[in-house]
Amino acid sequence: MPTIESIKKDIHSLGYAQKEEILSYLEEVITFGAVSKEITNNIKESRFSKGKVCPHCAHEEVSRYGKYKNKQRYICKSCRKTFTDFTLSPKHNSRYDVDIWLHFAKCMINGYSIRQTADEVGINPTTAFFWRHKILDALRAFIGAGSVGGVVEVDELFFRESFKGNHKKSKASKMPRTSRNRGLKGKNSSKVKRKRGISSELVCVVCAKDRVGNIITELTCKGRMSYTHLEKLFNDRIEEDSIMCTDSLSSYKTYANKNGVSLVQIKNGKFKEGIYHIQNINALHSNLRSWIQKSKGVSTKYLANYLYWFKWLEFFKSEKRALKGKQLLIHAHSSNCNIRIKDFQGRGPVYI
Repeated sequence: MPTIESIKKDIHSLGYAQKEEILSYLEEVITFGAVSKEITNNIKESRFSKGKVCPHCAHEEVSRYGKYKNKQRYICKSCRKTFTDFTLSPKHNSRYDVDIWLHFAKCMINGYSIRQTADEVGINPTTAFFWRHKILDALRAFIGAGSVGGVVEVDELFFRESFKGNHKKSKASKMPRTSRNRGLKGKNSSKVKRKRGISSELVCVVCAKDRVGNIITELTCKGRMSYTHLEKLFNDRIEEDSIMCTDSLSSYKTYANKNGVSLVQIKNGKFKEGIYHIQNINALHSNLRSWIQKSKGVSTKYLANYLYWFKWLEFFKSEKRALKGKQLLIHAHSSNCNIRIKDFQGRGPVYI
């Protein structure tokens, strides 16, 4: 049987990359084992950081109300409804333990597909799909749209409108057009004429990033955006005396003039104007598009969730991978979010 000393000698003989791999593995094993015991308490502390509050009516006067299946219950003295530590959260009414949810969050961090995650965690693919979007819905409520200030780079990104999903089994959703079966090269693609350029067949995602690292990524509209969409997006979300750096689109100029915002527009063919440029936002767009493509396309009605998932990953990209699963699960349970499976059936795109 190997001893500690023999293992140390074997590690010393490894290369740098192999040592990094072993270190990452040990961090994951040790941290994951410790976190699984404490994750419930961490979620409680995060959800009720200002004291116990009723998730139904936000009343602060609550009292203990016995236990059910070893889970502490509470009762609100105002609305008289009972609740647990996980009421109105992604784990609400789930029969699976927190350890399983933590394993699921770890698979999300690793970028596994729905089927890969289901096989890894030991759940049904349909369950994995609903768990993913329950977590993302709650994460969207936790993060919020955010705000930016100082020198703010703004640009828009377009995705083709997608109705990805199994519509044959859905009674709630109907395809508004003929299915193209795998996009541009599908067998039905020749039956439907595609509109050239920026049209209503595309959805617009507006992204903003300041020099500190604050990010806004929002699904804004179908087709080309106007200055009114920018007013909705940046209402109370951009600090005074901020300077917007954009491309030459006229909508930015109209918005800036009507709202008294300083604007620097980079002319076509140029990359910067002094210290002002939009290279950071272009890099963000490149990363976002590459990350979305890993999912083989995202249905437009779920695109807002994926935008917030991407934003969360950007915020915590310097965090150790072993801790990201814990952080994701805690943040997804930090705010009240009443999500039911039937709510997914008739869902439409979530525009700003």
